[in-house]
Amino acid sequence: MGQQDKDAAPPAAPTSLAGQLLVAMPNMRDPNFAGSLICLCAHSEGGAMGLILNQPIPTLSFEGLLRQVGVEPQPPQRVIRLVNGGPVEESRGFVLHSDEWKTEGSLPVEGGYALTASIDILKAIASGGGPRQGVLALGYAGWGAGQLENELLRNDWLCVEADEDLLFGGEDETRWARAMAKLKIDPGLLSGEAGHA
Repeated sequence: MGQQDKDAAPPAAPTSLAGQLLVAMPNMRDPNFAGSLICLCAHSEGGAMGLILNQPIPTLSFEGLLRQVGVEPQPPQRVIRLVNGGPVEESRGFVLHSDEWKTEGSLPVEGGYALTASIDILKAIASGGGPRQGVLALGYAGWGAGQLENELLRNDWLCVEADEDLLFGGEDETRWARAMAKLKIDPGLLSGEAGHA
């Protein structure tokens, strides 16, 4: 075994924020993300992927979407919220849900959740089954390697622990404010400059 340099620190392990919620700071300049609350479903050195949870799609209902993709029964025995998940692949659907129900291809999300992008989950929900909790997002938010970390350093986002109420409960219009309240932060006191509050 070779002699190690005593001053060399071991490389820091990357910290994954998967399963956390990103809360857009009031100074968010990108209109796609202003006032948004995003569940990070995956985060690694290679990038990140998440779903916006508080942008409903007023022109489409869950039932209408099921009709478009030919999922029976109509009307469905059960419905879940439908949101704009982000500006990437907006015609692709993702269901973020509680993890007691899974199918082949479901991806685990930290905190007891899963992400499923197959039509099987839509059929299960329409038939009255499927996961206990869920939200269907069209599109997703994506970040390349280091991009999210730079946005965090730029003070674009705050992080908060996910919980079922923020993910699935209540009104979309109050979701961002409820996330801020969970952080015990008054949005009116936030500054857009890193290091200043």
